[in-house]
Amino acid sequence: MKNFFYMTFFLLLLYSCQSRVQEQRADIVYYGGTILTMENDIPLAEAVTVVNGRIQFVGSKSDAEEYTGYQTKRVDLLGKTLLPGFIDAHGHLTSRAGMMQVADLSPTPYGTVNSITDLQNVIREYIQKNNIPTDQPIIGNGYDDAIMTEHRHPTKEELDDITITNPIIIVHASGHTSVANSAMLKLSGITESSEDPQGGHYGRDKKTGKLNGKLEENASFAALLTLTQKLGSAANAKSLAIDNLMKAQEEWLSYGQTTICDGRTMGENVTLLEEASSKDLFKADIVYFPDYEYFKKSFAFFKPKYMRYYSKHLKLGGFKFSDDGSPQAKTAWLTQPYFKPPEGQSSDYKGFPIFSDEVLYDDLKTVFQNRMTAQLHVNGDAAIDQALRVIQKLKDEKIYTPDLRATLIHVQNSRPDHIKKIKDVGVIPSYFSTHAYLWGDWHFSSVFGPERAAFISPANSALKAGILFTIHHDAPVTPPDLITAMYAAVNRKTRSGMILGPDERITPLEALKAITINAAYQIQEEDRKGSIKTGKLADFVILDQNPLTIEHDKIRNLKVLETIKEGISVYQRK
Repeated sequence: MKNFFYMTFFLLLLYSCQSRVQEQRADIVYYGGTILTMENDIPLAEAVTVVNGRIQFVGSKSDAEEYTGYQTKRVDLLGKTLLPGFIDAHGHLTSRAGMMQVADLSPTPYGTVNSITDLQNVIREYIQKNNIPTDQPIIGNGYDDAIMTEHRHPTKEELDDITITNPIIIVHASGHTSVANSAMLKLSGITESSEDPQGGHYGRDKKTGKLNGKLEENASFAALLTLTQKLGSAANAKSLAIDNLMKAQEEWLSYGQTTICDGRTMGENVTLLEEASSKDLFKADIVYFPDYEYFKKSFAFFKPKYMRYYSKHLKLGGFKFSDDGSPQAKTAWLTQPYFKPPEGQSSDYKGFPIFSDEVLYDDLKTVFQNRMTAQLHVNGDAAIDQALRVIQKLKDEKIYTPDLRATLIHVQNSRPDHIKKIKDVGVIPSYFSTHAYLWGDWHFSSVFGPERAAFISPANSALKAGILFTIHHDAPVTPPDLITAMYAAVNRKTRSGMILGPDERITPLEALKAITINAAYQIQEEDRKGSIKTGKLADFVILDQNPLTIEHDKIRNLKVLETIKEGISVYQRK
C-alpha cells in the first residue's frame, strides 16, 4: 500500500511537470539576427519566444531552447533586425482612407507635382483616366507651394483652366489649406460677400479684393465636409469607405506600424471605425481621437467608451484639439511675424488662433475632469504658449494631472523657454521631425528665418531636460513613414543638404525609442507594448538592416521586411 502511494505520487508529480513544460512550449521562436528590445537592462537579445500572441522569453538562443518543442515554428532572421512594432503617435488613418481615390498631387520625393503646370496636367490626366463626368466633383491632395517652383498656391482661375464644370478642390500637403475653383466655391455657397468663418479665412486677391479660391483652416474643413457628405450619399459609398480604410491600414502595416492613430476623427468616420471593428477587419490596434469641437454635443456618447483597452482592435484614446494651423502653409499662430508673409498678407502677419483661451479652458476642463486625455495640435509658438498657459491653470486647479499624459502635437515653432514649461506642466511633446528634411529649407528661407528654423522639433533639448517625447509622421501629410521621421530626427538634413539646427540631432536609439516605448507610454500602453519584454504583446517589425549600425545618412533607406501583430504576420514585403 505504501509503495502504491509513492508510485501514485511520483506519477502525479511527473504528469504535473510534463504539463507545465507542455504549457511553456512556444508557438514561435525568432533567432539568427539582431534583436533590439528597447529595454535598457537587456538592450540586445539572441532569441525571443512567443506563446498565445505574447512574448514568453527574451534572452540567449540556448536558453530559448527550453521553451521550444517539435511544434514550435522556428524563424531564422538570417541576419536581419527584429524590433518592437512601431507605434503611430499621431497620424490620420481615416483622412488617408478618404483620400485614397483622389488625384495625388504630392511633390518629390513621394510624387511628381513640382509646379503648377504639373498640377494642372495631373488633374487633367486624372479626369481622362477615370472618365469623370462633366459635373462630378474632383478632389486632389498633397500639393505643396514650399516645393513647387512658383512657391505659391494655385488660384481658382488656374483650376478653372482645367474645367469650369467640375467642382475642384485641392488640399495642401499640410491638410490645413485648400484651393477651390469657381464651381467648387459655388457648390460650397461661398460668394464674394461671404465673411470669414470663425477660425478660418477666405483668400482674396490683394489687388482686386476678390476671392482667389484659397481656403484656410475652418474654411477649408467646412468645404471638404460639404463635399464629402455629398459624395457619401452615393449608393456604394459605405462599402467603398470600408475598402479604402482597409487599404489605408495596409499602408501603415507596410511601414512597420502595429498600432495606428486616427488623430482627428470627424464626421461619419467614428461610425466607419466602429463598423470595421465590429466586422473584425482590423489587423493592427487603432486608437482614435475625435475632434472635440466637432463632437462637443456628443460628449456623453463618447464618455463610456473611454476604457483604455481595445475592443476588437479599436479604442477611444481621448480627444483632439486643433489650436492653430500649419507652418509650411503659413497659418500657424506665431508671436513674431513670418519671415516672409504669404501672398495677400502684410509684413506683420503672424497667423491666427483657432480658439480663445476661454473656449480652450472650458473644453479641456470637461475632458480632464472626466479623467480623459487630449492631443493638442500646436505648431506656432503662440499656440504652444496658449496650450501651456491653459493646461497650467487647470493643473493649478488640480483638474489636470500629468498622469493623464496630454500631448502637444507637432510643437514646430518651439522656443528654448518652452522646454522647462513643458516639463513643469507635465505634458508630452510629439515632434513632427520630418519637417527638418522635407520643409527645412522653406522654414529657413521663408517661414521662420534661420534662427527660429534651427529650433524646430527640438528633440535633443527635450532629451537633455529629461522630457519623454515621441516622433510622428502626421499621415497623410506625409506617407505613414516613421523611418523617414527617424532619419530626419537623427540627421536634421534638409533637401538641399543643409544641417538645420545640428544641436537638436539625436541618436538612432533615441529616435527608435520615440516611435516604440515612448509612444507606448504616450498612449498609456507601456505595460503591454513598445519593447520586447516578457509578458508584452508580440508586436514586431523586421528590418533589412540594423538602424543602430547603419550609417546615419542611410537610415532613410531601411526597408520593412515584415510586420507582426501578436505573433501573426500581417505584412510581408514582396
